[in-house]
Amino acid sequence: MVAVLVLLSLLFVWSLVSDQVARWSITAPIAFAVAGVVLAGGDRPVVSLDLETHTFQRCVEIVLAVMLFTDATEGREYEWRGKSVGEGRLLGLALPGSVVLATLFGALLFPGTSWWLLAVAALVVMPMDLAPVLMFLKDERVPLRVRAALNIEGGFNDGLISPLFVFCVANLVSAEGDSLGDLVLNALKGAGYAVLAGGVLGFLAARLVRWALDAGWATPAGLRMASLALPFLAYAASVLIGGNGFVAAFVTGLCYARTAHAIGSDNLDLVYDVSHLMALAVWFTFGKLIADEFAHGIDLPVVAYALLALTVARFVPVAAALVGTGFSWAERSAIGWLGSRGVTSIVFAVLAYTQLEGDDAAFVVNVTCATVLLSVFLHGVTMEPVARWFARHPQSEAPSTMVGPDQ
Repeated sequence: MVAVLVLLSLLFVWSLVSDQVARWSITAPIAFAVAGVVLAGGDRPVVSLDLETHTFQRCVEIVLAVMLFTDATEGREYEWRGKSVGEGRLLGLALPGSVVLATLFGALLFPGTSWWLLAVAALVVMPMDLAPVLMFLKDERVPLRVRAALNIEGGFNDGLISPLFVFCVANLVSAEGDSLGDLVLNALKGAGYAVLAGGVLGFLAARLVRWALDAGWATPAGLRMASLALPFLAYAASVLIGGNGFVAAFVTGLCYARTAHAIGSDNLDLVYDVSHLMALAVWFTFGKLIADEFAHGIDLPVVAYALLALTVARFVPVAAALVGTGFSWAERSAIGWLGSRGVTSIVFAVLAYTQLEGDDAAFVVNVTCATVLLSVFLHGVTMEPVARWFARHPQSEAPSTMVGPDQ
C-alpha cells in the first residue's frame, strides 16, 4: 500500500510541475527513475519492492500485455498515407540482425557465458522504446517518414521479440528432462493458442463495438472502457488456455486497431493513459534496480556491451536494411541512431530477473540498466541537434521515392 501511495503522490506532483521542468529536459521517465533510486533503493528503502514474488511477476506481465496492445494499435497511425516507411525491412531484417550482433558482442565481452543467456540479454536490450525521445516524434522539423518509421518499428518490435524472449528464458530454466524439441513444440503451441485467442477476441470486439455504435446503444466516448478491457481480457484468456498472453494482447490490438481508429482517436485515450501510468511505475522499479545493481560500481565490459548495443548493433543493421529505399543517408542515420531503449527493455529485464537464478538474473539486469541509462543520456542529448540539422537541410517527402519492404 505504501508503494501505491508513493507512486500516486509522485504522479500528482509530476502533473503539477511537468511543463516547467520540461524546459530543463527532465522527462517523466527520468523523474520516476530518480525517485525509484532515492525511495526504493538501498538497505533501508522508504518503499519496499520485492521483485521475486509471483504477484509482482504477474503484474509485470500484465504491464507488458497492455503495452503490446497499445503498441499494436499505435502502429496503424500512418497507414492512411498509403506508402511504406521501410517497416518491413526494419522489422524483418534490421531487428534480427541487431539481435545477432548483440549476441556476438556478448560472447566476445563475456567469454564462457551460455549462448542462451547471451540471447536473452540481446533480446532484452535491442527492442527500441521511444520514451527517451518522445518529443522527437512530435518535432515537425524532422521528416514525417523518419518519425513514422521509428514509431511503427517501436510499436511492433516488442511484439515480435516477446515470444523469442519467452522461448530463450524457458531454455535456461527448463528441467533436465525437457529437450529442445519439447521446448520448441511448447513455444509453438503457446504462440498458436495466443494467436487464436487474440484473433478471435479482436475480431469479435471490433464487430460488437461497431454494432453497438450503429444500434445507438453506445457512444464513442463510452466505449473507451471497452478498449481498456481488451488487453486484460486477451492476456487472461490466452493464459487460461495455455497460450502466450503477450502475443495474444498484441494480436488483439492488431485486429481491433482499424475499428478503434475509425471510431475516433479518443476511443483509445483511456488505455493509452493507463499504459503510460504503468510505464511510469516501471521506471520507478528501474530506479530500484539501478540502486541495487550498481551500488558497488559497474564493470567495464558491461559498459562496453551497452555502448555496442546502442551503436554498432543498432546502426549497422538499420543502415544496411534501408539501402535502396527512398530514405536519404541522413534519414537512415537518424533512424539508426535514435533507436532508444526504455520501458520495453526494463519490463523484459524484470521478467528475466523473476525467472532466472542468481548470476544469470544479475547479468541480464546489469546490461539492461547500463544500456537504458546510456540511452536516456545519449539519445536525450542528441535528439535536438538531429532535429536542428533536418531544419537546416530539408528532405524531399515525395511519395514516389518510398518502396515497399519486398522491393
